[in-house]
Amino acid sequence: MAAHLVPESSPLYLAPFIVLVEVVRNLIRPLTLAVRLAANLISGHLLIVMLRSHASTLAPKQSLAILVSQRILLLLETAVAAIQAYVFAVLITLYLREV
Repeated sequence: MAAHLVPESSPLYLAPFIVLVEVVRNLIRPLTLAVRLAANLISGHLLIVMLRSHASTLAPKQSLAILVSQRILLLLETAVAAIQAYVFAVLITLYLREV
């Protein structure tokens, strides 16, 4: 299995180091994927919360505009969540097939 992780043209004295790097890479990829997806999902929620915090200090017409924009952002967040779930499922399947 270790020979599978080393490219054919690499020098033999680098093989142990390359195997170590490849094993760490394969273990970290799902974790970095999860962190990236979580950051994408949280960023939209933070935007909605920031808009809501300013709505109470504005005039009624402006508050209505913020409320409408929050509803639109909520719909977009739902679409982003569905897309992120699909991306996560596809990438984790690809990652697990490599290991």
